[in-house]
Amino acid sequence: MSKRESIARYNLIIKKLRKQPSSFSEISDYLAFESDLQEYNFNVSKRTFQRDIEDIRSIYNIDIQYDFSKKVYYIDFDEQPEVNERILEAFDTFNALNISDRLSNYIHFEKRRPQGTGNLYSLLHAIKNKVQISFSYQKFWENTSTHRVVEPYALKEFKSRWYLLARDLMDKKVKSFALDRLTQLVITKKQFVYPIDFDVNEYYRYCFGIIGPNAKEPQEVILTFSRFQGNYIKSLPLHETQQIEFENENELRIKLKIFITHDFIMELLSFGENVKVIKPESLVNSIKEVYNKALNLYKPNQNEKGKSD
Repeated sequence: MSKRESIARYNLIIKKLRKQPSSFSEISDYLAFESDLQEYNFNVSKRTFQRDIEDIRSIYNIDIQYDFSKKVYYIDFDEQPEVNERILEAFDTFNALNISDRLSNYIHFEKRRPQGTGNLYSLLHAIKNKVQISFSYQKFWENTSTHRVVEPYALKEFKSRWYLLARDLMDKKVKSFALDRLTQLVITKKQFVYPIDFDVNEYYRYCFGIIGPNAKEPQEVILTFSRFQGNYIKSLPLHETQQIEFENENELRIKLKIFITHDFIMELLSFGENVKVIKPESLVNSIKEVYNKALNLYKPNQNEKGKSD
């Protein structure tokens, strides 16, 4: 059995148990149905199914349990808060795209693909085993690369690009490194102690994007969107702290608690005339400054005037 079939089967088992607890017989019938539908062989013996449970626990950190009184298998997501909706979305997407080779006329893929993902497995190994790594890193705005030795803490995705969050031993600061700018990766055998006072989720709690906290405290931000754009903001919130202040037929006004970083400003600018910053004043001025500079690019200079005359 191919690795692709095995991974697809794991996802089908998870999908089945997400909906409801099921007996092995019900799971087998479901896998048989999907085998006919997808033209793969997902059928397994009970012994193979037990191995699948172990693989799912190891790969996805999802614990499939057995209820002896009801004789059914189930996933208790309440006891596994790390299994979030994003992971479950990935299962559904994988199952849909698993047959994409026979549906190429119906599925259009994004042409831009992130680079550097070839190091994901090695980086995950280093993070899990708490070992230092070294690599060459070249920033987007620099022509030369530098050698880094870091303690890797986590991986983070933002706008289809992957980043490594790590403590740079050069200056002892926690930084983010774009994987597509990272080369010559070496996994050392030197272990480090993960700081007990550092939590990745808490670190990014009031951040937007990949840039970490740039001030002592996050700020209260109030934005007003056009009614049309507001519908999108309601369905896909800008940030987890988003609260609706009020809405009517003309606008949607929201409040955020967030660090004002370059990533956040760029996101606001992407909405163009459909958003207005109400507060804080510093953010209002930053947005005005960017728009004024952009407008100046389109003002004809003296040379251009001479040519037009």
